[in-house]
Parts: sequence; C-alpha cells; structure tokens
Amino acid sequence: MRCQPRYEGPVYIWLKNIQQCLLCDEATDTPQPICTPCETELPWLGDHCQICAVPLPMSGLTCGQCLKAPPAFEQVIAPWTYSFPIDSLITRFKHSANWPYGHLLAELLAQSLQHRFNEGLAQPDALVPVPLARKRLRARGFNQAAMLAHWLRERLLIPCDEHLVQRIHHTPTQQALTADARQRNLRNAFALTTTAQVAGRHLALVDDVLTTGATARSLARLLCNAGAARVDVYCLARTPKTAAST
Repeated sequence: MRCQPRYEGPVYIWLKNIQQCLLCDEATDTPQPICTPCETELPWLGDHCQICAVPLPMSGLTCGQCLKAPPAFEQVIAPWTYSFPIDSLITRFKHSANWPYGHLLAELLAQSLQHRFNEGLAQPDALVPVPLARKRLRARGFNQAAMLAHWLRERLLIPCDEHLVQRIHHTPTQQALTADARQRNLRNAFALTTTAQVAGRHLALVDDVLTTGATARSLARLLCNAGAARVDVYCLARTPKTAAST
C-alpha cells in the first residue's frame, strides 16, 4: 500500500517563490527581498577616504584624520552611507530584533564584497565580529555584528572566528560621545581570548556602522600588536563626518 501520491514533479519550487520587497512591499525581481528600483535608490557610498571610507568630495583621497593618525586597519569596506532608509533598517534589525532586515543587508554586503574580491581585494583568513559586553548582550539578546558575520560566512565561505576577541569591560554607549571621548571610553575595553591565534593572519572586523572608527581602531591595534598581518573592516554603513565626530 502506497502512503504517498504518485507524483513525479516537484511539490514546491522554492527558487520561483515570489518575494515581496521589504521596502515598498511590491513583488521583487531579484533573489533578495528587495526590488531593483529600491536597491538602486539606496544611499550608496560614493567618493570616500581610501582608508576609513568617510565620504569625501573626490575619489582617491585620504582624509585628514587618517593622514594625521593612521589607523592600524588597512581599509574600511562599506556599501552605504548611514542615511535613510539604511539607518532605519539597521535600527530595526539592531534594536527591534527584525532579523530579516539584517539578513537582507548582509546579503547585499556580501554581494559588494564578492565584487571587490573579484576586482583584486585580498580575501581575509577569517571574519571577526565586534564583540558586545556581557551586560549589553544579555539586554539585547543577540550580537548584531556576530549575526552579520555568520551570514557573510555562509555567502562568502570565509571562516568566522567569533571567539578571537572579547569585550572585558562594559562601557557606556558610544552614540552621544565625541571621537576623543569614544577613544577614552574604549581604553582597555577589549582583549584577546586565551585561545586566540592571530599571528600572521589577515583578519576582517565586522560591524554594523562605522561612526568615528574608535572601536575599529582599538580592535585593529590590539590584533596588529598581537601579530596580525593585516586587518580590514567590513560594515554596512559609514556615517558622514560631522562636528560631533571630529
């Protein structure tokens, strides 16, 4: 006796499932839940500093801060500026646990990175998500940087080393602080784990937004002092330089 119907065709074709755009709610014409018009209208990062990716009026330039105090990281890769609707999508992902928005942004970031790899950007040995302090992790329930890193790992097939660095001190939120205050706030905030293997490796820090770069600078310095061959930074968005972030 057969318990299953005799049907030789596919029951459901996942690849032909019509998705809705998360921004305009129209049917998408792409594998991701975003339509081509909405993707085109995203605030793509234009001309920027060759090192920290802060928006600049011309391409091929290095900003004054990077010239005055070169960071330990090699360069920042960010597809967008931190403006609407990217800022809203990141906020919903980060503070309201709307993970589909984070997954969409990670998919688009992976596409951007793969394009850069094809053009000659050196591919890292591992992705390193920026860690959260235990107190903030308990309050939020997840580390958005770790989730982004794992989604990038799945798409780019680059290992993710989530236990390389740790945040050993809980620090006040960085959002309302100036660049100098952020640097002081992060002093001795990070440390390598006891099992960390860093020497000779090319590592890429993963985070959601780069504002003043204080967190990335602190972590990159820690990794380079431990012998890392190179440190890059991958993030979703870069904020423009403002008086508060100088």
